[in-house]
Amino acid sequence: MARGGHGLARVAVVVRAGAAPLWWLGLLAAGVGAALPGLTGRRIGLYAGAALFLVTAAAVALTGRKRYATLAKATSKAGRNDLLQDRAVSARQWRRGHRWWLLLAFLAAVGSSWAMPAAGGMALAGAGVGLWLKAAWLGRREQADQLLLWVRVDWLRRGGAPAGKAVRGYRVTGVAAGDASPGGARRRRTAVPA
Repeated sequence: MARGGHGLARVAVVVRAGAAPLWWLGLLAAGVGAALPGLTGRRIGLYAGAALFLVTAAAVALTGRKRYATLAKATSKAGRNDLLQDRAVSARQWRRGHRWWLLLAFLAAVGSSWAMPAAGGMALAGAGVGLWLKAAWLGRREQADQLLLWVRVDWLRRGGAPAGKAVRGYRVTGVAAGDASPGGARRRRTAVPA
């Protein structure tokens, strides 16, 4: 890395990194849980799971928005020597740093199916949807401001927590920087006419 520069990860990409693993592990846990009769029965488990899915998705999507907004106001322009991290690298670091938590959450969701079938898995899937919604909210902010939000990699714990206590502010670039579009999704490549 060049002298004086920092590694920067996209805020929306880090937020979105946990969405897919939580979604797929939640669906798998719900599928396994639905195969078990459980103490409450499948129907009650599925109704409770649907309610937990909605509540968890809303809670995850809305939690911390004030902190993100505060950090988004405390921005500085990314420096010439700052290194913009690829989307795939940011997602891989988050998943590697949280793999044991993901495994424990999956096992807890499957284990809870003995009491209430599928409910734990649906709550886990709801957390994934909540992260997608939070990343989409960040993307709308980025598009409205025509700026992309970046966080210093050395401030991230285990590759995550882009609004954690260690984070003191974000860096910004124009919307063309990096390989992810506003909201953290993979940037679509436009075909170049021949």
